[in-house]
Amino acid sequence: MGSDTDTIVAAATPPGRGGIVVVRVSGSRTEPIARALLGSLPEPRTATYRSFLDVDGSPIDAGIALYFPAPASFTGEAVLELQGHGGPTLVSMIVDAVVALGARKARPGEFSQRAFLNDKLDLVQAEAIVDVIDSGTAQAARAAVRSLTVALSEAVDDLEAQLKALRILVEAAIDFPEEEIDFLSDSRLSANLDDCAAAFETLLAKTEQGRVLRDGYQVVIVGKPNAGKSSLLNLLSGQEAAIVTEVAGTTRDILREQIDIDGLAVELVDTAGLRDDPGRIEAEGIRRARQAIESADAVLWIQDATEAEHGTIGETLPANVPVIVVRNKIDLAGEAPGDDGDVVSLSAITGAGIDLLRRRIRLLAGYENQGEGAFTARRRHLDALGKAHEHYGQGLHALEETRAGELLAEELRLSHAALGEINGATSPDDLLGAIFSEFCIGK
Repeated sequence: MGSDTDTIVAAATPPGRGGIVVVRVSGSRTEPIARALLGSLPEPRTATYRSFLDVDGSPIDAGIALYFPAPASFTGEAVLELQGHGGPTLVSMIVDAVVALGARKARPGEFSQRAFLNDKLDLVQAEAIVDVIDSGTAQAARAAVRSLTVALSEAVDDLEAQLKALRILVEAAIDFPEEEIDFLSDSRLSANLDDCAAAFETLLAKTEQGRVLRDGYQVVIVGKPNAGKSSLLNLLSGQEAAIVTEVAGTTRDILREQIDIDGLAVELVDTAGLRDDPGRIEAEGIRRARQAIESADAVLWIQDATEAEHGTIGETLPANVPVIVVRNKIDLAGEAPGDDGDVVSLSAITGAGIDLLRRRIRLLAGYENQGEGAFTARRRHLDALGKAHEHYGQGLHALEETRAGELLAEELRLSHAALGEINGATSPDDLLGAIFSEFCIGK
């Protein structure tokens, strides 16, 4: 596995051929490695053109070298970055030369992990590096950059500061029990508790928004054969992604398309039409459709406006999956587009009413385009915040029911500890290992 004190090396750019490659070195042996590899140590933070030398002194490549002395670097250690030509063989030769000079190959995410351990990044910022790289929309990319530049961290820190002030107030009163009755009736305590509760609600809403921005929203399109599911997929995606014919049961498999609704990344899943007497191949498509429904964030139930709909949605769909009923083919039925809160009426052929459906999806996802105020978040952040909020609520309940300051103090302590899991202040080592294992090698 190697030690955290080893000097490490890896390519920070993707594998394969390219115009340039960046090889990164970090650790205590970076300076002697740089001297051997480049002939001398470059000026700190100055781009310098150098030949990259093998251990026997023969040239491997030539390019730009950048040296960052500790602690003024990404990892907090001495760092060398080499920008050379992007041939896979050259990259391997440079990395092998650095290894021969005393380094080892880095594990996935090890550069970012060292930045975290050396207090250059908190855990939220470290995770945001991956989110920036993996962003599915421009809005998600901007939100991930805001997380990288401490937007989420600052929001959590502000809430932690409020909790800390509350804990000081409560625990100080416990130390002076003769004043506890006055303390429990103190209007300052009541105001602080209300302010903290409101801060929890605000951050929970923003963090859920951030999770949707990062993870996207999966919407499965279901309905009977020939209801217009594939036509709707094509309309929403803006391309002929699915084959559309008048023959029922044309879609036999799962089709997936990514779309952007005002910055919200939505994965549309078109499925085989649901009916009672399918053929053998179509039956497999229906099985896969039902499997997709089970894991969906939401379902579009497509109805044909020219036909009577038999049966109910509840007989077909899981009870825990939100449903938007879409009344399609209103152009043939002579109806106007509309959204009454339960049913969206539209035409997948003319496009009438499609903006109403986009708006309904956005509302169902709980998504609002917050522009410069948005940040990305992960399910882990939401779970930790939810746990902190739960302990806070239990503390309030204990105070109201038993007037016991000790119980409130303990729940506030647990709430504070749960918040610390978000930025890494109280995160166990196994959690850190799981998080950084998601990173690319060289990040």
